[in-house]
Amino acid sequence: MIDAVVEPVPPAVPRERGWRQVVGGLALLLLLPAIPPFSVVLPISETALVLVPALAVCALAGWKAGGRLYLAALWVAFAVWVVGAGSAGTEYALLARGWGVLVAVAFGVWAVVWPERSFLPRALATLGLALLIGGVTSFAVPGGPARVRQVFAAEMLRRSDAFEADWRARVASKEWRDYRAAKAKQAIWFEEKLEEQRIMVRQSAEQSSVLFPALLALESLAALGLAWALYHRVGRARIGAPLARLREFRFDDQFIWGLVIGLLLLVVPGLGPLRGLGANLLLFFGALFGLRGAGVALFYLAPGRVMTVVLVSVSVLFAGAAGVIFVGLGLGDTWRDWRRRERPST
Repeated sequence: MIDAVVEPVPPAVPRERGWRQVVGGLALLLLLPAIPPFSVVLPISETALVLVPALAVCALAGWKAGGRLYLAALWVAFAVWVVGAGSAGTEYALLARGWGVLVAVAFGVWAVVWPERSFLPRALATLGLALLIGGVTSFAVPGGPARVRQVFAAEMLRRSDAFEADWRARVASKEWRDYRAAKAKQAIWFEEKLEEQRIMVRQSAEQSSVLFPALLALESLAALGLAWALYHRVGRARIGAPLARLREFRFDDQFIWGLVIGLLLLVVPGLGPLRGLGANLLLFFGALFGLRGAGVALFYLAPGRVMTVVLVSVSVLFAGAAGVIFVGLGLGDTWRDWRRRERPST
């Protein structure tokens, strides 16, 4: 009698631990599109249109890697419902849903082609493929790429108009008039601040119409990262390495050419429409280098949870200055690679 060869069953991979940061990221991704000025900056207001299809693709890749079929089926059904139940009837709604599906499909393609790669190379390749297919497909739309830009510009201005209408209704309300009569000095101060916010929201909406490709890519990158982290906390089959902490965030140094090309397209005279491409390249790669610089700062400061919250709060309040500092640190890290050196003891 020949004994059957029984191959050992690999142990189940434990789920990743820690929900605090994931839940915080999920709350930000879902709530920021409703908060000015993010409401007129983020191209897709229903971020679930990108997040849930990406989660479904992660679950499918996990099933292919030995995970549970019911989990994949559940997320796919949920993704179909989210895409089908999204706001309909406008060109913007169709474009938003189409983009969410396109990003998910591209993410699935790279999951098959590069099963051994980590998240960031897959996500960046996903965005490149999605933007390429979306750009080529836009020529089939009546009006071409210019019409797609007009649709997003109109949506940003619509949100700005809605914010302004709400602001004017509040100022004209009886409650506000009574408050102004009782505390005129404080009311005038609030009205000045609200007027500044109204102007900022309007300017942000106008600029977003030019920068929407980069903003769309950054919003999608955040959704893909969150989908990756969420899947690995509910599924046991790994589809890649865990996401590194922000203090360890890095990428290929050759990405600096994205900044260089973007800057050249902006400053060289006579390039016309290519200036918009340059601005988008600067925004996208500038954001990546800003994250890298924030990682360098966190690596050396090594703050605890409380100090991390303080640093994030200060960075939000002084976003312009913090952005310049972080981008500078990120660029410097491409030459000095500061985190390879031993962190000074505190």
